[in-house]
Amino acid sequence: MTRRLLFAAIVFAAACATPVAPYPPQAGDRFAPEIAAFAAADAAHAPPACAALFVGSSSIRFWSTLAQDMAPRVVINRGFGGATIADVNRYFEETVARYRPRVIVFYAGENDLSNGARPDEVVEAFRAFMAMKRRALGSTPVYFISVKPSPLRWAQAAAQGDVNQAIAAMAARERDLEFIDVASAMVENGAPRDIFIFDDLHMSAAGYAIWTPIVRAALEPPPPTRAPGCS
Repeated sequence: MTRRLLFAAIVFAAACATPVAPYPPQAGDRFAPEIAAFAAADAAHAPPACAALFVGSSSIRFWSTLAQDMAPRVVINRGFGGATIADVNRYFEETVARYRPRVIVFYAGENDLSNGARPDEVVEAFRAFMAMKRRALGSTPVYFISVKPSPLRWAQAAAQGDVNQAIAAMAARERDLEFIDVASAMVENGAPRDIFIFDDLHMSAAGYAIWTPIVRAALEPPPPTRAPGCS
């Protein structure tokens, strides 16, 4: 009996010591056409070196005025609609590492929660992203845009806040990570502002008009770390 109890205690301790694994991306290769389109665009026009890479889900993908809004900073848009953080991690080489960017501006996490992930799982998936970034791109700075509120997903506001709070705390500790709060400016009188298109999920031009000065201001000061090879 003592031997059994000892074995059970060892197994329990090992389970507790094992870090939470990032939840997997959705099954299948539903993003294959978009990833192939990125490769085709790169083959047709070589992407600029040391650009600002914007990567993540549809809030990045649909930022049609991104180049103008961030000018004169040179940008690359690699948002793919519906992506979770786990999906960005799955396609890390194709959407992040290959560009050797000066900075990475990251938006994802909203779809993760909507798909049923817990806030701690979302944060753990982003930790995995940061680990991959450090292995491939060293000290390249990452700017995490806060998970945004929307009318369609307003019931998830508390979970979104948990994710934002955890990643803001992470950014306060880690030199290569900055947190950009856009969520606060998107709420008025206790509800999301009228800055969304018909689906109550994706932003209109008015939404991006809120994001633009906040993101620009975050990128203006010299970051605490620099990307290798970018002056």
